[in-house]
Amino acid sequence: MTTLEEWTKKADALTLDGRAFIGGRRCPAASNETFETLNPANGKVLADIARCDARDIDQAVAAARDAFESGIWSKAAPSHRKAVLLKLAQLIEDHTDELAILEALEAGKPVSECLGLDIPESAACIRWHAEVTDKRYDALSPSGENVVSMITREPIGVVGAVLPWNFPALMLAWKIGPALSVGNSVIVKPAEQTSLATLRIADLALEAGVPAGVFSVVTGFGESAGQALGLHPDVDLIAFTGSTETGKRFLRYSADTNLKRVVLECGGKNPQVVLPDVADLDAVAEQAVAAAFWNMGENCSAGSRLLVPAGLKDALIGKIKTVLEGWKTGQPLDPEMKLGALIEQKHYEKVLGHIEKANAEGARLVHGGNAVLLESGGWFVEPTIFDNVTPQMSIAKDEVFGPVLCVIEYSDIDEAVQIANNTCYGLAASLWTDNVNNAHKVASRIRAGTVTVNCFGEGDLSTPFGGFKQSGFGGRDKSVYAHDQYCELKTTWIKLS
Repeated sequence: MTTLEEWTKKADALTLDGRAFIGGRRCPAASNETFETLNPANGKVLADIARCDARDIDQAVAAARDAFESGIWSKAAPSHRKAVLLKLAQLIEDHTDELAILEALEAGKPVSECLGLDIPESAACIRWHAEVTDKRYDALSPSGENVVSMITREPIGVVGAVLPWNFPALMLAWKIGPALSVGNSVIVKPAEQTSLATLRIADLALEAGVPAGVFSVVTGFGESAGQALGLHPDVDLIAFTGSTETGKRFLRYSADTNLKRVVLECGGKNPQVVLPDVADLDAVAEQAVAAAFWNMGENCSAGSRLLVPAGLKDALIGKIKTVLEGWKTGQPLDPEMKLGALIEQKHYEKVLGHIEKANAEGARLVHGGNAVLLESGGWFVEPTIFDNVTPQMSIAKDEVFGPVLCVIEYSDIDEAVQIANNTCYGLAASLWTDNVNNAHKVASRIRAGTVTVNCFGEGDLSTPFGGFKQSGFGGRDKSVYAHDQYCELKTTWIKLS
């Protein structure tokens, strides 16, 4: 399918089921209350979603605990868990079109991105963690000939996973891949704006053979369902991706209850540092546009600060503007579009407020800056670039989480590093240089969990992802390191006679 009309026809044929998924079945909220999920491209209602609260969380936790204690999943042979997760990955691939449409409809994401990256990468993530399931070994300590001392990993128990709205399926995969691989039961609370793809994947998990109770999805709002999950005394771990402000709440919930483990992947204000030795500005421009505007800038690792020496700045801005000519903004179901709609009206107004404030503080608008496609009823903002930004301006400090790039001039490499690190965040950074010494030395000075050199990205499934400072806490997503955070480490000391 290659046209907006074809994708719209297929979207219209879908049945959108907003009921929760608890204990292996779809069900309404205990209160029978629902809320509306909206299409960001036109502001219209897509479906009614179960409005879960503490009663539903109690039910999901009880089912998860019963399943965990029964051993049906937690004690199953690793080869069995691997086989089930591989089947789930295949089912996700088999339903790529359906899941891509659900994400495009609910999140405003371009369907081409959902088809080309989000859904295939979600399946690949679950497959990768499935393959790790039967390939990790425990250990014996060197404690002497009269002792057998075993060091083993055990699943932690009941995991609560709280997801963001910007990559619904992929962030789900990042959480459930390792958590289910090691034998936990998992309760997922998707963002209220984007529940449908997560619910559909829960259906597929049951079909793949994940036992009832091992994987539940409770839909609803943070102040009810999310808070109840964070405060529940029988939840052993919370894995959260979202804003730093909300992440701090989960730390408080843990402190106020059972000291459950908390793993946080939070915000970012990520620098792109272009060093003076770079010759190929065309390559930098292509990557800088992707870093700043991919997924409408609604990305915690977005490169929203471009640090450039004076001698390269004007030429690079010109090339970035040329690249942007190929980044069309429009209806998410149109495969020709590179940019879709912002998630909701509240966020749309917030992003426009950041643009207005940047103008008021003296930044120079050199591209975009406007709401567009107003006739659609949706929430579209064109790619926006500000020059003459100083590190003290709000646009250089606040996480906009929208299609806004600020250009900051620096005088030497030491100043560039100082500006790059002058933030409460430390999630990601990009560095451009033609000098291998600069690549190593400058990358080592940047305080961020992931530093890419001569490209924008987040590594691959084998590399851990998470941040320094207020961008992260307690662990990492992706890679084998993610498995460890969903386990308890046990020593069994056996004295021999």
